Amino acid sequence: KLNNDIYQNEKGLTEDDRVYLVASSIIATLGVPGKVKPLKKEDLKSSHERGDTDGDIVLRKIQSFLSEKSLPESKKELIIRTLQNTLTSDNLNKITAGETQLKRVFSKIVDDLGLYYKIGLTTDFTGKLFNEMYSWLGFSQDKLNDVVLTPSYVAKLLAKLARVDRNSYVWDFATGSAGLLVAAMNEMLIDAKNNIKSPKELAIKEVQIKAEQLLGLEVLPSIYMLAILNMILMGDGSSNIINKDSLTDFDGKYGFGKTQEIFPATAFILNPPYSAAGNGMIFVEKALGMMKKGYAAVIIQGSSGGGKAKDFNLRILKKHTLLASIKMPIDLFIGKSSVQTYVYVFRVNEPHQADDTVKFIDFSNDGYTRTNRKKASNNLRDTDHAKERYEEVVQLVRFGKSKLNYLTEKDYFEGTIDPNDGADWNQTAPVDTKPTLEDLKKTVADYLAWEVSTLLKQQAKTDNSLGK
Repeated sequence: KLNNDIYQNEKGLTEDDRVYLVASSIIATLGVPGKVKPLKKEDLKSSHERGDTDGDIVLRKIQSFLSEKSLPESKKELIIRTLQNTLTSDNLNKITAGETQLKRVFSKIVDDLGLYYKIGLTTDFTGKLFNEMYSWLGFSQDKLNDVVLTPSYVAKLLAKLARVDRNSYVWDFATGSAGLLVAAMNEMLIDAKNNIKSPKELAIKEVQIKAEQLLGLEVLPSIYMLAILNMILMGDGSSNIINKDSLTDFDGKYGFGKTQEIFPATAFILNPPYSAAGNGMIFVEKALGMMKKGYAAVIIQGSSGGGKAKDFNLRILKKHTLLASIKMPIDLFIGKSSVQTYVYVFRVNEPHQADDTVKFIDFSNDGYTRTNRKKASNNLRDTDHAKERYEEVVQLVRFGKSKLNYLTEKDYFEGTIDPNDGADWNQTAPVDTKPTLEDLKKTVADYLAWEVSTLLKQQAKTDNSLGK
């Protein structure tokens, strides 16, 4: 509704402008209790005065907000620089009928969204917000399929499969709107709460997690801004979200703060752009090659494990172990893309041996029913113990067959791959075709039942023809 309203009634705004205006308005109205008052609609006076235009006022409020957050100085400057061009543009600050375009758009954003983000945020709300804002960026159809946000419950699955805990150092080489990093941050904070009893120690650990234990790379500037906004809204682990190409410009070091130190990654999570080399396996090879230890969980097009990324996979297996291959529901990204995806789980820095056990899981039925109706209030319904099924997959990958409960032996089997193949990662449980005595009895019984029914039908015809 908001996007359509701005699109129809507010001329001269680019796609990026719309995203930056939403980001600016939200940050300016968040406030910091006791330190920064949230910006209100009436605070914008639509003045001509240099230094006191509506754009200047919004920008000052954002600066005050960011100063209260423990963000590195260079990061604050980067955010301000990115938003400044839009906020201080002449068109947005031109006064027509006593009001600037900026004030009108700001008012719409606060009226339409303010209620939601001020009452306490959940990942579901931010997930929907960022999905929507992604779609504003008007990628071509190829790009649209390429930039697909990971549903929050899948992001949580990846974080758990990568064994994220309070001591993990987590990175994502194609951050998008930072949904995976938000999920990882949540897991880390929950684990810290459960294990650190001293409130003082816990507070120190929470700051460390947000400032030092998360790193994301996003090359597209407008999406990079979304990632920062997402992290600010969800509690601010945005310190080391870096606007760089992870394949060509990243040297493994912190982007802000400890810029001379290597980020000591122990967990890698990824939903890559599938147009990248090897359907995105190029990111996996690069990231794992920069890690000393730990685990990785990536959601990727199934064809990458079936031959499309053979060369990448062979090089990966020479250094790392494939622990699990999980076939995901075909309609996971309904409305965005209908590619078959798999989750591959790796142990870092241990070459894959021919006898290593790989856990193959068919998770086509994950317990959720999805629809793609525009006006539906909820297109995702838990119809068959979805939450329990997701937890079971984590347990199966970690501990094996003994954890089978909702899934059956048809959905899970343990096998091997050939480290010199690279195209045999998508196996399914072998079907036992050898007939048993029970099969024979059933076949004989079915045959006899058919023969008796045929005889009875013939008898009935004979009786009818004789007029009995």
